[in-house]
Amino acid sequence: MAIDTSTTAGIQRSLRQCLSNVAALLYHHGHVLETVTIAHRGLDRFALSQLQAEASEWDTCQQVLERSEAATYNDQGRFILTPMGRELLFDMFGEGAADCA
Repeated sequence: MAIDTSTTAGIQRSLRQCLSNVAALLYHHGHVLETVTIAHRGLDRFALSQLQAEASEWDTCQQVLERSEAATYNDQGRFILTPMGRELLFDMFGEGAADCA
């Protein structure tokens, strides 16, 4: 089996790694996945600054997610996953992980 080393495959691996890290960091800092998967919730600026201060890898993952359009900010200025980010999270963690109902 050949290993796909294309740019697209690299981006997918990076996105998946960041989503996995984000899920773990959220859990370790008292949040749940629904914090970023439900469009009207999200992480406010205070929560983001706490994560950035306490987890050195958060900033890099946040930038990767934003640049790849897997994450954005909602109308209240809170950090959330886009539909694409939620879909990737769902693919990785299964049904319920990115459930927005």
